[in-house]
Amino acid sequence: MSTVSYSRSGHVGWAVINRAEARNALNADVRAGLRSAFRDFSADADARVLVLASEGSVFCAGGDLAEMAQLGTTMIPRDFVPAVRDIPDCNKPVIAAVQGAALGGGFWLAQECDFVIAADDARFAISEAKWGRGAPWAAPLLPLLGPRAALELMATAEPIDAFRAYELGLANHVVPSHELRARATELAEHISTMAPLSVAAAVQMTRRYRMQTAGELAESAWDIWRPVYESQDAQEGPRAFAEKRPPQWQGR
Repeated sequence: MSTVSYSRSGHVGWAVINRAEARNALNADVRAGLRSAFRDFSADADARVLVLASEGSVFCAGGDLAEMAQLGTTMIPRDFVPAVRDIPDCNKPVIAAVQGAALGGGFWLAQECDFVIAADDARFAISEAKWGRGAPWAAPLLPLLGPRAALELMATAEPIDAFRAYELGLANHVVPSHELRARATELAEHISTMAPLSVAAAVQMTRRYRMQTAGELAESAWDIWRPVYESQDAQEGPRAFAEKRPPQWQGR
């Protein structure tokens, strides 16, 4: 089975991550599969809305730390987590259907979507501090959450549950886990009946607002986090994960 599949039902496209055995972690194959699925969605004239979902009990555990340890990954590229907004002129909305954990890059992946439907067992965390990695991608969350809530997420690496995520504006709806895909389908099908140009303009305006609100911070965040990525600790975290032991931080 492909690590990411794309299909369509009516006017609703589905991109599904199929790597449940690895908690749907974002290794190179998954990232390439997501880019391919997003391109297929963009090119599919009959698809008006995309639902991004995952198989298994976890939405996405983030970057594949075992792969990072093997490759000695330092600074990740800005497009490490694929997003539909990176495809030129694709202003069709994307709904993330999130169950279980959305950690680090998994949180990033969900927040790149235009809507988030969270199962009641969903958990969101900026987990990079736990493994000595960087979170420049979190810069747009500062104006959304406020600096104190965002800092607590970044500095503690502790997850918040679906209801707290809803309170903070990170999720549109929280539903029982067994209703997750049905609710995502319902929202997608409803949006697909709206005027496509009106929806596209609303999506474009909202995405532009999110990027402009973060402004210079979003740009400078990559420079702020570069010394973290290039540190010895940034290699120790993934290595400790792969070796199933606590990291030994050196602060350098």
